This record gives sequence, structure tokens and C-alpha cells, in this order.
Amino acid sequence: MIVENDTELQGLRAIGTICAATLRKMMAAATPGMTTQELDELGRKYLESQGAQSAPQAMYQFPGATCISVSPVIAHGIPGEHVLAAGDLIHIDVSAEKGGFFADTGASLCIGKASKEVSALLDATQATLKKTLSVAKAGNLISDLGRTMQSEANRRGYNTIVELASHGIGRKLHEYPSDVVNVYNPRDERHLDEGLVLALEPFLTPGSGRIAEERDGWSLRTRDRAIAAQFEHTIVITKGKPIIVTS
Repeated sequence: MIVENDTELQGLRAIGTICAATLRKMMAAATPGMTTQELDELGRKYLESQGAQSAPQAMYQFPGATCISVSPVIAHGIPGEHVLAAGDLIHIDVSAEKGGFFADTGASLCIGKASKEVSALLDATQATLKKTLSVAKAGNLISDLGRTMQSEANRRGYNTIVELASHGIGRKLHEYPSDVVNVYNPRDERHLDEGLVLALEPFLTPGSGRIAEERDGWSLRTRDRAIAAQFEHTIVITKGKPIIVTS
């Protein structure tokens, strides 16, 4: 989506605010003894209370209102009977629609006290997102995003996950450009246009950076079962700093 007027921007801000609030509430509630199904139900109820609907359910008939992945699953985890335990590294992804506009946000967190290894990974992933946001400017290449993610991750001792990508969003959950890969693609000469809406989401791991699909047909885990982390914001490209609608 290309934002063409203030009405569209306000629509994106509205759903972005709802997604961000949902994520914060779920992260605050995630404690040992809670099932991922219970955590998902909390997110669903809040979305509905704000007049929003789950995007993965509406568009793809996903089994949950949100995606809750327990490491080594890194994406599209189905909420269920897994009981959260101290030390679990989990990833919550909230995407929703309201008034014809979509937003997407996500974060990784450790249940209870994180180990040094997990803390370092979370810090590096957040820093990689922040660094990538600094090059998300109109006129820059789309490939600059992947190059920045990959170089920052490598500098910190991690790999980005090859098969998972950032993507366009706005009027649909996934739209042009659908393949904003998290590695540098020198053949991608597309530019970032002013007003372009993106869900920017680096995935970092100390492992190989390859994934495999679980038998449930949804969950994606690291192929080598290494830990991984993800942080995500929906942004609008400008000539300067991007507008973060899920801040």
C-alpha cells in the first residue's frame, strides 16, 4: 500500500495502535503456568473489544487469533495446550484489521529470567530492527533493508533467517512488496517509495538460519533447532525517519 492522504495514515495508526496494545498486554500476561491458548484468548478478546479482527484468521483461517511460537518454533506457532515454563523463549505475532486497514507487530521474550545467551540474542535482534529502520527511507533500495539486517546480525555474531521475509501491508496482510528478504539481494533494484507501508521484521539466530515446517502445516522452526528471535513493526516510508504505526 502507498499512503496517499491523512485519512489513510490515520486508519493505519488506529489499527497499529490496537496491535501494539494487544502485544503489550500479551507480553505482560505471559507467565509460567499459562497455556499459549489462554494467552491467545487474551489477545483475541482485546482485539474484539477494540473493534478489530485477527488478520491471520480472517485471511488464512489460521487456528489462533495470534501466532504464539515456542522456540525452536520461530513463526506461525499455533496456540494450544503448551504450558509456559520459566526459561521458554516465545515469539508473539499480532496482526489485525479494522476499517479496511491492516497492521502487524511482534516480539520475542523469555518467560522468567533469561539466560545470557537468550538475553544477548534478544538485544541483538532489537538492535538490528533499530538499525534497519534507520535506512528505511524513500529513495533507498529495498535491498538496503536486507543488507542492513544481515550485516548487523553478522556483526553481532548471528545469522538472519533466509526463508522468512519482511513484507508490504496496508489494505491486506501481505501485499507488494511481498519478498523483502532478510539477507542482501544485489539483484533487487527496487526502490522504497514515499508512503510505502511495510511490516519490517528481522529474524536472528545463532544457528544456520534455515527453517523447516512442522507436521501441523503452520509452525516454522529452525532446522537445526537453534534458538531464534524476531521483532516487528509496521512502518510508513517517508523521506526521513519512517512513521512507526505500531510503536
